[in-house]
Amino acid sequence: MKYSKLILLLIVLFFCLAFNDSLFAQEETEQILYFQMEPLDDSLFIQIQEALFIDPPDPKAEIVVDLRDANNQTISIKGVLYPFLALTPELRARIITYPFKLNLEENITFSSVFTRVIDKIRFGKFIQPPTKMQISPTLSYINPFFQLQGGERMGMSLKQDVGFSLGVGTPYSGALETNFMETDFNILGVKAGFFSHIDAMIELIKSQNQNNIIVTEGYQINYIVPLGNFFEFGYLKATRRMDDAKRQSYLNQSAGTVVLEGDSIKYKARIIDSDQSYINWELRYPMSVLGSTRGRVYVAQFLDEWHFGFAFREMSLAGSTFDFSFDAMPNSKYRQPQYNINLLVQKIMEGWAYSAFAIGPSISLSTLDSGNFGITKIFINLRFKIGTSL
Repeated sequence: MKYSKLILLLIVLFFCLAFNDSLFAQEETEQILYFQMEPLDDSLFIQIQEALFIDPPDPKAEIVVDLRDANNQTISIKGVLYPFLALTPELRARIITYPFKLNLEENITFSSVFTRVIDKIRFGKFIQPPTKMQISPTLSYINPFFQLQGGERMGMSLKQDVGFSLGVGTPYSGALETNFMETDFNILGVKAGFFSHIDAMIELIKSQNQNNIIVTEGYQINYIVPLGNFFEFGYLKATRRMDDAKRQSYLNQSAGTVVLEGDSIKYKARIIDSDQSYINWELRYPMSVLGSTRGRVYVAQFLDEWHFGFAFREMSLAGSTFDFSFDAMPNSKYRQPQYNINLLVQKIMEGWAYSAFAIGPSISLSTLDSGNFGITKIFINLRFKIGTSL
């Protein structure tokens, strides 16, 4: 399908731009005295803030160092100024020799519009290994990020490998695509819980809903193979049948969930209720890209549909921090092919929300009710960070 090739081309272009945009700097020929530290070393950023009694420390805080005046050297964290000498000699040395700096003294010209980012190319840390938490089959569920629609489940630990997780939307869905929500209990790599529905998530708009997934209630149980966090499989079953009145409301053109061609149904939303069960699985590879604190690439089968994609949290590029995810469902027996893109930008608010809140567009590309390929959904998505990076 020509549109599928177009989407894949856009993804390739994104990675090409990423490699040429910010991937991580060559050695500097002269010392930089006024610079912003790119948030690519969580441990150093936390140590700096702990030394200045900042609680809680933010591993993605904006840190600006000014060493131009030997008698008044300062370090600014989230806009608050501190004397550089308040840090230990070891920390000062690590800051001065920190390789990932944005030079705030550089000359800006008309050509900088095209060359500035290229001048900041960095290759050392574009792709890094994941954290120990992410590769653990029993602890990988612990996740401080809660995304309003779709994405990874937020996981809260009661005691190490025992805890709860929560998610709205499926792990692969886009904005306003499904009424699915789940809550689960996690122990030793096993995830068991229930799913239900939040109908407002799909009833907010009345058009282009023909590719939605609509669920009732049920349960699921998943298990991560205990050789690392790379393969998860499980079983999902719907236990309640949708009542006839509700079903009829979702099989009505006015809800946007059905598209007719003459007297026959051309497209319709997918309803999952009783007597339906599925074997789900995901093969993934956790990694860190552009300094992301969580990330993975994956191939999965969920509700008998194929998914391919990637998702990265808190990527850092030229002083900006953002989440980026892409999910492709190129083929399905039940729905039209669909491609979901999420971009969530952090550091747009002040105070505690500086690193805790991210906002951005969620876009779904699929077959329109007219039969053409295009944007079926575009809506604002939100992400909250509840706790520190892992």
